[in-house]
Amino acid sequence: MRIEEAGREIKICPEDDFSAKKIFECGQCFRWNENPDGSYTGVALGRAARVREDGDSVYITCTKAEFESVWREYFDFGANYTERRRRCAVDDYMLAASEYGKGIRLLNQDRWETLCSFIISQCNNIPRIKKIVETLSGLYGERIEFEGGEYRSFPSAERVASLSERDLDPLRCGYRAPYILNAAREVAEGRLNLEELSRKEYPEAKRRLMELPGIGEKVANCVVLFSLRMPRAFPIDVWIKKALSEHYPGGFDPSVFGDDAGLAQQYMFYYQRDRK
Repeated sequence: MRIEEAGREIKICPEDDFSAKKIFECGQCFRWNENPDGSYTGVALGRAARVREDGDSVYITCTKAEFESVWREYFDFGANYTERRRRCAVDDYMLAASEYGKGIRLLNQDRWETLCSFIISQCNNIPRIKKIVETLSGLYGERIEFEGGEYRSFPSAERVASLSERDLDPLRCGYRAPYILNAAREVAEGRLNLEELSRKEYPEAKRRLMELPGIGEKVANCVVLFSLRMPRAFPIDVWIKKALSEHYPGGFDPSVFGDDAGLAQQYMFYYQRDRK
């Protein structure tokens, strides 16, 4: 991978899969939005950035120091997704799904933001999840100035823990409000240490998350996959259920993918949802 400074941007020439559209629209994150020119602007890890593609090059509006300290790891540039995608093609259906999803990468996201966002995701569609997350950030996040505009960081667990259910009324998140507040207090008061949890084995980490009110297996799997770096997690939502019933009516064991199970899930999700 070649990296160059190009004015206010960093130019990256990856020798690997990268599609901003597929990365940001495969259901793993909620704070990146497409601009009229096809680029994406978003906020992650307390920073705002714009990502665009031109030919085989990727441009991120940031300094080289910011790229090295934030975006290199966030976009998982150290992993070989071309090879991982090939390993996911275990049959004809997965060959088609992985080719359709070529360019997806698993983001390394903030742990608390991921936990809170996927609590919000329960029985929700992506546009509404994004609206709730953006409202929460707009009300209680820290101000970020970027390219002449104002953005907000995702509020810390400590900030959310200080709120009441009434404070969350503008989110219109319904029954999820007490679950959000409980999770925030568990994290803020140290009873749920997400850094420590990331060092546990996958089954133990998932079990611990499921001890929290309002967190079932699907949400727990999303949290461990998208923020705790446990690639064997395989979240099953309505789109994956449809894919499995249509293509694997006799049953399906995601362990066939090994450490690529979570990536395979993203290929299946994007293939099923984008072609609906």
